[in-house]
Amino acid sequence: MILSASLVSSEECSRKFSVKSTDVNDYVTRLNSTPSLGLEHAAYRIETDDTIFWIDCPSSFDTDVSSMDVIMFTHHHFLGASNQYRDHFSSEVRIHKADSSFELCRGFTFDSIFTGDFSESGIDAFHIDGHTPGFTFYVYKDTLFVCDYVFFKKGTMRFNPFGPEKKTIEGGHRLREIISDRELKTVCGYNYVSDYGKWIKALESLLVNNQ
Repeated sequence: MILSASLVSSEECSRKFSVKSTDVNDYVTRLNSTPSLGLEHAAYRIETDDTIFWIDCPSSFDTDVSSMDVIMFTHHHFLGASNQYRDHFSSEVRIHKADSSFELCRGFTFDSIFTGDFSESGIDAFHIDGHTPGFTFYVYKDTLFVCDYVFFKKGTMRFNPFGPEKKTIEGGHRLREIISDRELKTVCGYNYVSDYGKWIKALESLLVNNQ
């Protein structure tokens, strides 16, 4: 994504690409660059009672998208066009401290560097490390935002291999522990939206195989 952004100006990107919005439920919208720009990923818009959040950021810059107040990242791999959206909408950009100093982050502006777990406007954030040192997943009401911590396709799941294996597995067990007492219905991943029942069954199987 960063490579694509370096080759295409903001103005050209806005002319050639758009961001497609797809409703996930009454308060979450999936955002995808159309056509795909580089290694494409989904970002998600959450409309809380008082603040509009994005979880991660689309690769392409589209001035026609609805405004957001805050862009929060799961990790530093999906920064997308956050600089442009920050400037255009005067939004606040946030990332975990442990991910903020990577080479990929150079040239990006972060208004807030957070650490640990926190809750805001009904969104709960949980730092689990693993795939990246600052990896953070989010829960809002009955929806889980897990980005690419695990790859999930056709009912099968595997951990993201791009990161320390042991820590990623440990983070997966912590993820399962945290969500065990929550009534969730939907999982929003980096390239899929899934029914929680199917997703958690695959996660539990994966964790059994990675004790």
